[in-house]
Amino acid sequence: MRWDDFRRSDNIEDDRGGGGGGGFGLPIGGGGLGIGTIVVLGIIGYALGIDPGVLIGGAEMLNRGGYVQQQPYEQNTHRTGAPSDKTGDFVAAVLGNTEDVWTAVFKESGQTYRAPRLRLYSGSVSGGCGFAQSAMGPFYCPTDRRIYLDTSFFRDMQVRFRGCSGKACEFAEAYVIAHEVGHHVQNLLGILPKARGAQQAAASKAEANRIQVRVELQADCLGGVWANRSNVRWKSLEPGDVEAALQTASAIGDDRLQKQAKGYVVPDSFTHGTSAQRQRWFMTGFKEGKVSACNTFNAAQL
Repeated sequence: MRWDDFRRSDNIEDDRGGGGGGGFGLPIGGGGLGIGTIVVLGIIGYALGIDPGVLIGGAEMLNRGGYVQQQPYEQNTHRTGAPSDKTGDFVAAVLGNTEDVWTAVFKESGQTYRAPRLRLYSGSVSGGCGFAQSAMGPFYCPTDRRIYLDTSFFRDMQVRFRGCSGKACEFAEAYVIAHEVGHHVQNLLGILPKARGAQQAAASKAEANRIQVRVELQADCLGGVWANRSNVRWKSLEPGDVEAALQTASAIGDDRLQKQAKGYVVPDSFTHGTSAQRQRWFMTGFKEGKVSACNTFNAAQL
């Protein structure tokens, strides 16, 4: 992936080496979610989760009509601006490129793109969606419009999930960031609030999960739109890049992750989509290069 010419974003908060305060309270026991369930949800959220608090809170509401209590969190006292280390520089470059791409896309329809902030952290972090640990994977918090990323996930992509190898991992890593930015685009377009409302009104966990799958596959598709637009303008893709992204999408499909963890799959518990679905929707966005191609909510078959 050619990213040296990308503009570096200033919307970076570098919190590596230190965590913030706050967090959220989880009702454990007494009819609430058990700690084992919370751990499982955290593992599921590892695969490019939208927000661990939403997953856990949604499960709690469906379980007994409860809720996740959101505590106040510390306002930003983090280092801002483009980091100087190589990994931080890469993240700032990719985020800057997504800003330029989505600014242009929104302008085409007479809208204004308001970029998210991205917080780099190590181990654990707290913010608008509460307390999170790196085991939950990258996620977008619609409450404070931030993406949270522990870059150790990039290493896990190569070692644990075997989602990519060599230099092609750069584009796979960019795809991870673009997926989370896709959730921000959904938020700006009003899709996330509608999806959350539909999940809360769902008659079962399986139905709520199916809505979540459509949310995640749309974010994959929007990541493909970014890749298309970026390549057209900056010629950013190199041979093997798209294949690496598809390999990563396959490695973090619900069916593959469940098969590896349990030895079997439970389709009604899927929250992100199968490997084939994730690959298909990324390629749909990449081939079409437009948001209208990413309407997973009207798709008869995912």
